[in-house]
Amino acid sequence: MKLNLSADAVLTTTRSVRKRLDFDRPVERAVVVECLDIAMQAPTGSNSQGWHWIVVEDSAKKKALADIYKANFSIYANSPRAVYEDGDTRAERAGKVTESATFLAENFHRAPLLLIPAISGRLDNASVMQGASAWGSLLPAVWSFMLAARERGLGSAWTTIHLMNDGENEAAEVLGIPYAEVTQGGLFPIAYTIGTDFKPAKRQPLGPTLHWDQW
Repeated sequence: MKLNLSADAVLTTTRSVRKRLDFDRPVERAVVVECLDIAMQAPTGSNSQGWHWIVVEDSAKKKALADIYKANFSIYANSPRAVYEDGDTRAERAGKVTESATFLAENFHRAPLLLIPAISGRLDNASVMQGASAWGSLLPAVWSFMLAARERGLGSAWTTIHLMNDGENEAAEVLGIPYAEVTQGGLFPIAYTIGTDFKPAKRQPLGPTLHWDQW
């Protein structure tokens, strides 16, 4: 199934979906492969194509990854939060974001599929240039995956909390990822969405972030 959205519609309505993930509807392998084939058309530094995609269907492994995420989320949820001025759209949405993030942490294991995108090489001690180059070779492809998923009625949420503390290494052990050779880029639930009527999000105005010729 395709929604036949315009490019602008896909770009402005692809959300991090949490509470509207349909945990009871299976996701076919074929549609995920189709999305990943599209994702791999994204730019990649020096044409390295060093990405890896670990899709998790096994219930026990999903539960193990969800437990890693949940343990780290309990720490993250109690850490200091950014403070915004009255009228700031980020302050207006903070409560709902926290509520939906908590919902996902409690239900991560219920997603039909989980995805960990990864890039060849370790980035622990990478320079700014090395890090930017490596992430620039992975994250555009991940975003392309999410856009392709949106067009097919699928939703996901970009999360990185499982990478906190020793979580990345723990996830590598669960999935047999060669930790010393590969860096994980996040943990993504994959599910069909409950409804497809997503809208553009409230964002801060462009003006304060736009710079011409100088800061």
